[in-house]
Amino acid sequence: MCGRYVSSKAVGDIVTFFDVERVGEELASPSWNVAPTVPINIVLDSIPKDRAAEGDASTVRRLEAARWGLVPPWAKDIAVGARMFNARIEEAADKSAFRTAVKKRRAAIPASGYYEWQKLADGSKAPFFISPDGDDSLFAFAGLYEWWRNPAAADDAPDRWVLSATILTQDSVGPLAEIHDRMPVVLEPDALDHWLDPHVEGDADLLDDIAGASVDMIETFELRPVGREVGNVRNDSPALIEPLA
Repeated sequence: MCGRYVSSKAVGDIVTFFDVERVGEELASPSWNVAPTVPINIVLDSIPKDRAAEGDASTVRRLEAARWGLVPPWAKDIAVGARMFNARIEEAADKSAFRTAVKKRRAAIPASGYYEWQKLADGSKAPFFISPDGDDSLFAFAGLYEWWRNPAAADDAPDRWVLSATILTQDSVGPLAEIHDRMPVVLEPDALDHWLDPHVEGDADLLDDIAGASVDMIETFELRPVGREVGNVRNDSPALIEPLA
């Protein structure tokens, strides 16, 4: 957890919802079955280099495509990111893979809902779709991002730098705890600006605040059983979130 989610909104909707000022290239397309290692869209605030050179520390809100699975700067291979699509919020401030990102590279990850699988008595697993209203409205997971320098790429190669991201998770609460012991951290809208601000040095206290607000929000989410087709990453359509007949 969280290993599959829905991001069904068009770029224009995301730009409007998050007040994005700059839109990156090759953004991820809408998907009803987002899986680790694929490109995802993330929202972040950064200080442009040209502004910084002039002593201007004001930020710009950007929408960028990132690889889902954070690749730490010290990683020797991009494959490390396949294991880091989630980060436990209770440990992120101390873990070497995430602590620098906690301090100054925090992201909001647009989503419309996510999937979780409940283990049944017979050993099989039943998928559920979980969202604010049982549909595909827009909200954001709390995430972290990093830039990784590909040591195998030439200095002028387009893949020299890789942007990657992870979704923070916390202990499940309420009905969600009956499905899985972990759930994603959801960003409370009023906390978005503070969370993204690179001038704010992130620490364990900030993570605690975000996690607490997330519990209040996600307890209101609806969950419904859906078909097992979502288990195959090749399946990708709005039919995946339809209630199980």
